[in-house]
Amino acid sequence: MEDGILTKATDYLQQVYEVIEQRDPHQTEFLEAVHDFFQTMTPVFEKHPEYIEANILERLTEPERVIQFRVPWLDDAGHARVNRGFRVQFNSAIGPYKGGLRLHPSVNLSIVKFLGFEQIFKNALTGLPIGGGKGGSDFDPKGKTDNEIMRFCQSFMTELSKYIGLDVDIPAGDIGVGGREIGYLYGQYKRLRGADRGVLTGKGLNYGGSLARTEATGYGLAYYTDEMLKANDSSFKGKRVAISGAGNVAIYAIQKVTELGGKVITCSDSSGYIVDERGIDVDTVKQIKEVERGRISEYAEKVAGAKYHEGSVWDAKVPYDIALPCATQDEINGTQAKNLIANGVKAVAEGANMPSSPEAIEAYQEAGLLYGPAKAANAGGVAVSALEMSQNSMRLNWTFEEVNDRLKQIMKDIFDNSVAAADEYDVSGDYLSGANIAGFTKVADAMMSQGLV
Repeated sequence: MEDGILTKATDYLQQVYEVIEQRDPHQTEFLEAVHDFFQTMTPVFEKHPEYIEANILERLTEPERVIQFRVPWLDDAGHARVNRGFRVQFNSAIGPYKGGLRLHPSVNLSIVKFLGFEQIFKNALTGLPIGGGKGGSDFDPKGKTDNEIMRFCQSFMTELSKYIGLDVDIPAGDIGVGGREIGYLYGQYKRLRGADRGVLTGKGLNYGGSLARTEATGYGLAYYTDEMLKANDSSFKGKRVAISGAGNVAIYAIQKVTELGGKVITCSDSSGYIVDERGIDVDTVKQIKEVERGRISEYAEKVAGAKYHEGSVWDAKVPYDIALPCATQDEINGTQAKNLIANGVKAVAEGANMPSSPEAIEAYQEAGLLYGPAKAANAGGVAVSALEMSQNSMRLNWTFEEVNDRLKQIMKDIFDNSVAAADEYDVSGDYLSGANIAGFTKVADAMMSQGLV
């Protein structure tokens, strides 16, 4: 590649990043996501100067629409409470906006924008016609009663309903938003705008939900990781696996990894982590987290031989072969990544959104680890959400096996397409660059075809 073209590509990437940084200097999570993405894009702009001429990156990194609103609700004591609600409709080049709603105290515009930006490429990688969006609120469901959560969700949807629709924007769940919350949100939407079942995904099976949706992100993570291992003459069989989190993603990743022959020895929540050398009992975790809504420390009280420790599981000095972070963003820093490597890890695949810091990713790459980035490895959830939309449109319900088979094929295709993109742009074996490039080129080409919109 000629030096002039290389300079033009790198200069363009730097110039666009500086514009974003000047506009939103305090949006650290969003800036991190954009910076990490840009790090892999030079080969694309060397090969496609037409993307520079169309200023595709500046257009792509600015959301099509950002909605922020007040969410007033009454607690059980009758006191008026107020939270902030967000919906970022980021890019609709390949389909209506699609992405989850997160309820967590950390939610702010920066986090919602980072999640929405990642969602664009994740959705493109699925091969399904869905654009990227994300939303949520700084409301904390922990410690709230069902009635308080219902009143919050009804207030939140009263405003959000003005901006979503089957061919416009289809939200789903994320951290803090499970079947209970989706039910309350859909009930309020139906009251306001009618029974359009396809407007939310992650619904209950008795009102339009899809079998395998609950399991989808965790199962998809396991299927993607299995493909990555097989491509490198390995498998889960006989491997020790460390998983963080004890929510939806982690629980079903534990289940599927165990079925594929791995032994999962850890899980965690925000207070600490469990080490169970005999293998995590997923039914006990489900009982604690899904039924009792308790803390993971209770696992050690219920399972003989299991040990509970405070702090991050990624600080533990425990040998394992595969790490699957499934908790939250930036849960693994550079020091913790080096600890993983010292523990003997050979592969990392991300079930959470952006769980590894830039320093952690750099450590993985320097150590030659197999690394499956979140936008590829955790795309199973949104893939089955799109399959739920298809079933709603057809007024049909597929069997668990049908949905699971489609999910497994989608995850295989995501891995294969990432490998092919990495090979095409001379970064073979770099699954992060491959996923970024495969997702980006699909969206960029769609934007180019539709003109300056």
